[in-house]
Amino acid sequence: METLLAFLVLVGFLIWFHELGHFLMAKLFGVKVEVFSVGFGPPILAKRFGETLYQIAVIPLGGYVKLYGEEEKVEDKRAFSAKPNWQKILIAFGGPFFNIILTIALFTVVFWVGVDVPKYMKEPALVGYVEENSWAQSSGIKQGDKIIQIGSVKIEKWEDIRRAIVENALGKKEELIIVVERDGKTLTLTAKAPEIETGQESLGINPHIPPVIGRVFDELPGIGPSPAKQIGLKEGDRILKVNGIPVNSWYQAVKLIRESNGNSIKLTVERDGKILTKEVIPAMHPQTKQPVLGIAPHMESLKEAHPLGESLSLAITRTKELVVLTFKVLGGLVTGAISVKTLGGPIAIAQFAGQAAESGIIPYLSSMAFISLQLGIFNLLPLPVLDGGLILLFLIETLRRKPLPEKFKEYWQKVGFALIISLMAFVVINDILRLIMR
Repeated sequence: METLLAFLVLVGFLIWFHELGHFLMAKLFGVKVEVFSVGFGPPILAKRFGETLYQIAVIPLGGYVKLYGEEEKVEDKRAFSAKPNWQKILIAFGGPFFNIILTIALFTVVFWVGVDVPKYMKEPALVGYVEENSWAQSSGIKQGDKIIQIGSVKIEKWEDIRRAIVENALGKKEELIIVVERDGKTLTLTAKAPEIETGQESLGINPHIPPVIGRVFDELPGIGPSPAKQIGLKEGDRILKVNGIPVNSWYQAVKLIRESNGNSIKLTVERDGKILTKEVIPAMHPQTKQPVLGIAPHMESLKEAHPLGESLSLAITRTKELVVLTFKVLGGLVTGAISVKTLGGPIAIAQFAGQAAESGIIPYLSSMAFISLQLGIFNLLPLPVLDGGLILLFLIETLRRKPLPEKFKEYWQKVGFALIISLMAFVVINDILRLIMR
């Protein structure tokens, strides 16, 4: 329920703000607005104020502003059809423009208030654990290595690694040069470039995280009371041994728990200077079919906050970076460098919104900023039905110095609807398959 509510609030607000851009731009040029709708289909709520009917419709996956004279030529100075093409272009651009403005505004708030980030993300990429049979292991990366370069991207902090992988994937490179520091020496490794298919692949490379429990879950979805809660594990407990084997990192402890195959495990933990021994039978996760206890690691975090002026500058910079990266990803989808499996639909957005909402208001605003930008960029694509498609038509008419044939516009709309419906069906199927694979 929380995930659904977070999704509806996020999507509803973004659609409203997008349509507000069209609405205000139309009003600026004296165009009569007949309907302002958040959602498609039959209205759930509707109220007329002045000449405009405002409504919330049953399908919350879009919205529209119906302009007087938009669908037919009307000889009236307040009709959309009577306006010059440059004004029509600006009215169509108003929605995506408002999405970009909202992105900058939200990121400004995020940078100003401050957001908690894992401390290790801002530290050098010192490898604390390498998963078996992973990309990192096959690349020759070892525990204790400090990663300083992947491909052409310099690695100064852990947060640079994912960007480096994406950047190199967009370049469609089959092999990557990885530079590491090991035992005081600089080594160059050659590795097969990882495929970016779902955007959730594990590279199998992890920072050093001590085996200290940061959270004990009361309940586990599809399981019930967590085994960790039942045996009395507590936040702050340090795991010293699993079945008698000493552990010095969280990932090593997880590996040993998974290797139990659901059999009884003997844990040696330290609490307030005392050594305790606990025996526990792990629960089997219904999706992954792996043993779980219901614990999460203690993660040191840093809060980054900036003055308002600096926050605005950082927000503009972040928005520019995301715009560039988004177009690179779109190019990668066209060339095949990135799999179409990375595309997410309403289910993926709902999960994203729900997880962000659980983390707090600032992560939720950050996710809203990101999705707002994607919504604005998507609507600027020169595809029929989208704002970018309308802008393209008006530009062509401006160059031709006469309107396009009505028959062409009719086919243009039909093709657009077919493309959008096909895309929606594809991303929903993608979402479902992703859930099944999990």
